[in-house]
Amino acid sequence: MYDKSDPRAALAPAAAAKPKTGLIAEEQLATFYDTAPQLTDNNAKSWFVRGHNFVVVYSEVEPGGMLARTNQPDEYVVLLPTVAARIEAGNETADVAGHSIAFVPPGESRVTLPKGGVIIRLFTTRSDDLVALCPNAEAYDIPRTHIPDFAPWPTPPEGLKLRHYSLDVPKQEGRFGRIFRCTTFMVNMLDSYDGPRDTTKMSPHHHDDFEQCSLLLEGEYIHHLRWPWTTNLSDWKADKTIEVKGPSVLVIPPPTLHTSRATGAGRNQLVDIFCPPRADFSDKPGWVLNEEDYPR
Repeated sequence: MYDKSDPRAALAPAAAAKPKTGLIAEEQLATFYDTAPQLTDNNAKSWFVRGHNFVVVYSEVEPGGMLARTNQPDEYVVLLPTVAARIEAGNETADVAGHSIAFVPPGESRVTLPKGGVIIRLFTTRSDDLVALCPNAEAYDIPRTHIPDFAPWPTPPEGLKLRHYSLDVPKQEGRFGRIFRCTTFMVNMLDSYDGPRDTTKMSPHHHDDFEQCSLLLEGEYIHHLRWPWTTNLSDWKADKTIEVKGPSVLVIPPPTLHTSRATGAGRNQLVDIFCPPRADFSDKPGWVLNEEDYPR
């Protein structure tokens, strides 16, 4: 259910299928601003949280701090909201400006922030060592049977290599946010709200079989969640209203009806994350800004 001005109103409507019973539908909330980091060393302070298929790592890096991966099993994401970084992966090196996103190939790699600052990295749950650092590591011990097992998208014709893109992309009529995709993730840097969202143009909707990870970089938001009534009373849950500040993460389970609204007086910046990438967004011409590098 979208306002007519919302580009998502052009998406194919979700099937009106009766929700399955036996749902294990619990949101996962991490508020990095009022909790201690799970990992602290001379390089950075890092907070971790997992979803069904992925791990979000939010790090505050010291000047010159370096974050390394060895034997990384698959492609991962580096999000640089404001600060620059040098990324080394195998035999490749790239100096990536701030306000950029990068996709790093498997194997050995390291990310160095000469001036320090905030970096967000996204990994699949194939990185067992990172899953173990999540405070909610055991949250998915009971499988979410309504979420398919993770499978990566096709490898690009030119193979997996270090790729990076500026997030300084002008807003365009009919396009939803700024969407980038790799084999493991889809990341949408949403248009920010300067001040509160217009509450007459909300967007309650649901997803049948995948989670939505909403990363709040700055500002204040309220997330509204409503669970469907199935024929099994044990599935029923009361509505939730979750008020958060940045930085924080909310993982929204399917098929929960949800919508979020900016409430902060200043800049409110939300990033939506999907693992693996969404097919419906990928089907919209021009929505995925790097689709030539990662063709379907």
